[in-house]
Amino acid sequence: MVKEKEGLESNRDINMLKRTVTSLILILVTILSIFVLPVWTFGAVASLFIGLGLYEFFRLSTKKIFPLSFAYVGILSGILLPYITYLYRPTGGIWEMVFFILILITLFIIQFTRKENQNAVSLIAVTLFAIFYIGWFFTFLVKIRFLEDGHKLLAYLLLVTKAGDMGAYLVGSRFGRNKLIPRISPNKSVEGAIGGLVFSIACALLSRYYLSWMSFGFILTSGILIGVFAQLGDLAESLIKRDYQVKDSSVFLPGLGGMLDVIDSILFTAPVFYSYLMIIM
Repeated sequence: MVKEKEGLESNRDINMLKRTVTSLILILVTILSIFVLPVWTFGAVASLFIGLGLYEFFRLSTKKIFPLSFAYVGILSGILLPYITYLYRPTGGIWEMVFFILILITLFIIQFTRKENQNAVSLIAVTLFAIFYIGWFFTFLVKIRFLEDGHKLLAYLLLVTKAGDMGAYLVGSRFGRNKLIPRISPNKSVEGAIGGLVFSIACALLSRYYLSWMSFGFILTSGILIGVFAQLGDLAESLIKRDYQVKDSSVFLPGLGGMLDVIDSILFTAPVFYSYLMIIM
């Protein structure tokens, strides 16, 4: 029993070390792309994250006999989205609309070349869903980056989002008693959800010194919105993993799982925060 306990503690320490190192690398890459490197490099980093996220999604989808041709179109489309946002940002979303029309037509053409009609609508729908959910939602980070004070707004969004993730984990692991939605995520608790929301709001309020032009009402409201939608984003990815019966989207990031496991909360908070900024500004 003693040796078994020591073995579990050793594995936990190793996993925590991997988690810490991987997190520090991701934080460093994020800081460099936002504050140090030329502004266009953030679009390149976003494309990398989207490409990896879509690869993981379609890799899970192949468990349900998903044709590679659809996966290739989905991954390539997601990678191109940040560049379209960057190159055509003065004209608004018109080119994004054109791009999605072309994607849909391309998917139909691919289906025309297949020898069978089985699951045609499902394959097209799942591919479009992945591009929207991972590619388009994550591209809102690029939209935020090119706003006035975009680097500060982007750092604020990421800090508040991840503060909620951290709060949910710390409070839930220590005080979690009541399950939130056990059929989707057995480890998430009501206490953890409350803790995550409190951490997000607290981080937002502390950030007012960093974003002095923001009013108290703006900070408080955005903190609540980010805190709520960060947890919804986490639950959404958990729902996808339950459907595919996996624990992590991949093992690409040691200690953290896959790219989708890292960006799941951001996929919901980025479009919501951008929309809030557009309404207020």
